[in-house]
Amino acid sequence: MALNFDHHTLGQRVYFGAGRANEYLKAALKDLDSKKVMVIASGSALRAAQEIAAGVEVAVWHSDVVMHVPLASAENARAVAAKRDIDVLVCVGGGSATGLAKAIALTMGIPIIAIPTTYAGSEATNVWGLTEDSRKTTGVDNKVLPTVVIYDSELTLSLPVEMSIASGLNGLAHCIDSLWAPRADPINAALALEGIRALAAGLPKIMNNPQGISGRDEALYGAYLAAVSFASAGSGLHHKICHVLGGTFNLPHAQTHATVLPYVLAFNAPFAPEVEKRAATALGSSTALEGLQKLRTQLKAPQKLTDYGFSAAGIPEAVSIILENIPANNPRPVTAENLTELLEKALVGAEPA
Repeated sequence: MALNFDHHTLGQRVYFGAGRANEYLKAALKDLDSKKVMVIASGSALRAAQEIAAGVEVAVWHSDVVMHVPLASAENARAVAAKRDIDVLVCVGGGSATGLAKAIALTMGIPIIAIPTTYAGSEATNVWGLTEDSRKTTGVDNKVLPTVVIYDSELTLSLPVEMSIASGLNGLAHCIDSLWAPRADPINAALALEGIRALAAGLPKIMNNPQGISGRDEALYGAYLAAVSFASAGSGLHHKICHVLGGTFNLPHAQTHATVLPYVLAFNAPFAPEVEKRAATALGSSTALEGLQKLRTQLKAPQKLTDYGFSAAGIPEAVSIILENIPANNPRPVTAENLTELLEKALVGAEPA
């Protein structure tokens, strides 16, 4: 088969090692020759952030972290960074903390050191998102790509199993979306497939032994690969749906992705048989959907959107907004009718096939 593609790999330094976040942070700050550090962490992550930054002179501790990054929160954080003449941002936590750091970097160009405590993957992408008037806007800008990422699986041990599973399935969604996203190519497909394999291996270990480092390491590794492939391939149908459900209806990020994933996979898979076959192999199953559903059952994954506050009344508005953003190369043509059917099934947890 002849190959013809244009692949771009984003540049960042990645440190990986259990129990080494403080050591790695000091090394990264030294390399950046930083003088004014702003640490961004939600209230629940603040204690971990303080331990990670032990021995580091911190100019600002910022804990006003809100899901989906409301514009008002971003503008407040930007004002704080400007007032204190911040020259490096250190974000500790999940996608919301990373998202806020990105919002600052977007307008101020300040480098980011990201220290994730979930499997969200935002730390490895140049994608930003802001929410204003119930509309989530996303974009791509290399200014928001963290300069350094520090993965320390010990920091994920306190993440509850239920949230670990939802977050890990969010990572899996990055992988599967990358297989047919706007800039899908053989390189990011290879990364995505290895990400699927690692997440499918690591998440059951977390389920069975939440304090085990092995499963947490595999899930972080898989989440990183997922994010790198997603950053290269771009945002596909799955993410267009979930951004609307999160930004417009304020549904929780990870749980929404975990719930919607099998429905998008069932929707697109028959129209992309080659990548579906490779995803099935990565999941160790005869079909990708069968493998995903077996994994979801094993993990007791989120089942339906009604559990998170979505209702049938919101479907027409969601469909209208999503249709404006469907990637032109989605394997299956998307219409108001088949998108409505997809959301109706995800709403109540119906069989996705």
